[in-house]
Amino acid sequence: MRKLRLQMQLSLDGFVAGPNGEMDWMTWNWGDDIKAYVNAITDPIDTILLGGHMPEGFVGHWKNVAANPEDEGNAFGKKMYDTHKVVFTKTMTESKWENTVLAKGDIVEEVNNLKNQQGSDIITYGGAGFASSLIKHNLIDEYQLFINPTIIGSGMAIFKDVAEKLNLKLVKATPFNCGVVALMYEK
Repeated sequence: MRKLRLQMQLSLDGFVAGPNGEMDWMTWNWGDDIKAYVNAITDPIDTILLGGHMPEGFVGHWKNVAANPEDEGNAFGKKMYDTHKVVFTKTMTESKWENTVLAKGDIVEEVNNLKNQQGSDIITYGGAGFASSLIKHNLIDEYQLFINPTIIGSGMAIFKDVAEKLNLKLVKATPFNCGVVALMYEK
């Protein structure tokens, strides 16, 4: 069975975005150490899951990076842009992005069907509501949480809908020179 990996950046106080979706608190002066870590966790994936509000910015951003051979993130951009994407939506009727299909059914059934297909691991980046739903339904197999050295006080949380305790196993904690710490948990 394929694993579903969640990769999210969080503030030290547990938010993935500010109250209005602000992300100006995130640390982006990434060095080679954190870039290598991210490459290592994304290399084995062949499917990206996104919530309905994510594709516009996500796909557009990586398409631009992939199209610019001068961009230092070009190879990673190509990986993100070329990888098969599944967008979970109740409102869209068709995908306007390459390598992208829509999932409109029950989230638990859709994700379990994807996990049972042949292939490599699956990764999701959210948004906050989508990640919350995946966590609520205990669909995440591996958590890659990038804790930023910033406290924002309030914002969007991804663990707010958990109704029953989720016991996770810490696999590793990796500090990076930029101040971010990656915490890897498995269920």
